[in-house]
Amino acid sequence: MGFFSKTFSKLKEGLTKTRDNIVSQIKTIIATKTSIDDDFLEQLEEILLSADVGTTTTESIISGLRVRAKEDGFQTTDEVMKMLRTEILNLLPTKNINENGNTPIPFVIMIVGVNGVGKTTTIGKLAHNFTTDGKKVLIAAADTFRAAANEQLTIWAQRANVEIVQQERGADPGAVVFDALSSAIARKMDVLLIDTAGRLHTNTNLMEELKKIRRVLQKIIPDTPNEVFLVIDA
Repeated sequence: MGFFSKTFSKLKEGLTKTRDNIVSQIKTIIATKTSIDDDFLEQLEEILLSADVGTTTTESIISGLRVRAKEDGFQTTDEVMKMLRTEILNLLPTKNINENGNTPIPFVIMIVGVNGVGKTTTIGKLAHNFTTDGKKVLIAAADTFRAAANEQLTIWAQRANVEIVQQERGADPGAVVFDALSSAIARKMDVLLIDTAGRLHTNTNLMEELKKIRRVLQKIIPDTPNEVFLVIDA
């Protein structure tokens, strides 16, 4: 779908300032440190954590740099940017879900993010753009925690002229997702947009809930969700 490339281009443009800031900080410590020692790695770790890279990912990157520096004999910081790029690429999935050139039907997008960033608003915009592009869209109201979440999502669904699958507040998000994907398949929908409750990546229980939603989806279609959109600011 052409919309995905347009959306990614806008996201990339919007994150340029953040990226440049992180790169600038890393280049600063590279310029002030000549060797890849514990002090250098600690400063690099602080930069990554302050950029919300996440504890697990940051630890993996730092551990990888430490091993590469030792095994490959890198002692100076000259090769750090190249090494850092390699470690990050190693963390990214290598499987292309569209290897055969066909877009899966339905194309499942899970929307995640912390509280208040505008996930519901983003879903409304996505639903509008997809329908304008001639796609049949279904929304799954899997944010069953926040008060009035269903009501707000219903308003956006009506504005975009799309249908919504929802249950009562406090229901199991996994059950909502199961019903929604089953319905999307039966009704031959092009796109399924899944709203989720706001959460911080440091809250283990809520992060486990996202994993559960993913497992529920994969019981029906193994490769789903096809995309996970992290909303930073709607």
